[in-house]
Amino acid sequence: MTDLRTTVVVITHNRRPELLRTLDRLAELPEKPPVIVTDNASTDGTAAAVARHHPDVRLLRPGRNLGAVGRNLAVRQVRTPYVAFCDDDSWWAPGSLSGAADLLDGHPAVGSVTARILVEPEGTEDPIVRELRDSPVPHPDWLPGPALGSFLAAATVLRTDAFRAAGGFHPRLWLGGEEELLAADLAANGWWLTYADDLTIHHHPSTVRDSTLRRAHGIRNTLWFTWLRRPAGPALRRTLHLARTVPRDTASLRAFAEATAALPWVLRERRVLPPEVEARLRSLEPAQRDSKARSYTG
Repeated sequence: MTDLRTTVVVITHNRRPELLRTLDRLAELPEKPPVIVTDNASTDGTAAAVARHHPDVRLLRPGRNLGAVGRNLAVRQVRTPYVAFCDDDSWWAPGSLSGAADLLDGHPAVGSVTARILVEPEGTEDPIVRELRDSPVPHPDWLPGPALGSFLAAATVLRTDAFRAAGGFHPRLWLGGEEELLAADLAANGWWLTYADDLTIHHHPSTVRDSTLRRAHGIRNTLWFTWLRRPAGPALRRTLHLARTVPRDTASLRAFAEATAALPWVLRERRVLPPEVEARLRSLEPAQRDSKARSYTG
């Protein structure tokens, strides 16, 4: 069942055991996809371990922690029409990469497909799955699944050329909600984003993570995206909603301070989305306000 339409890209930083488990699972896939790993300056022997245990994996070592931009670096090396992302603590289920490639082959206007996420070791659905499945974004009848306003990088297959044309992940956002800006730019370029319930990725959350820093970056990046792409009215509403709902703590204050300090470059790069794409995002606002999975309160 070898299927070389899709390359898998993984970024990692100081999570050697998790990464090796992920690479073991990817090596077992019937599709036998090419795999590229960007090691974001790990200091725990990650690079040596990958070279020793998975010599067929292409290993990139930029020498510093690039965050999500490490994916951009890897995509430059991709020679397949599709690229699948997963994190170092997640892996694709057998057959799902071929299923995603079939979907993209059959629907030329679909730019990305996001899979169902099962949280291990229990194998339960991630809470975000219900929101993806029930997405309220209006879509044409031919779309093979629900239309999405954004995607989850750890569970998505994209067209390689569409990713490159949209510019990949913005270098300033680093990690934490970095997908929202790229997703909007893909949509502005004419692509549809969809969810496929019959595709699966497994996520075994690593305990090696700074959840407070990730939350601060998530708030900051949401604010940056909002003012980079949304019209003034929706941008102001979303900003005020965040200000009312995030915890009054150091992480939130840091996020708002960093977002405010960046106003000069944000205004320079501001490019409001086309009306049809903005309409899709507005359709998501009620669900975003009520979402527990997407909240910044934890």
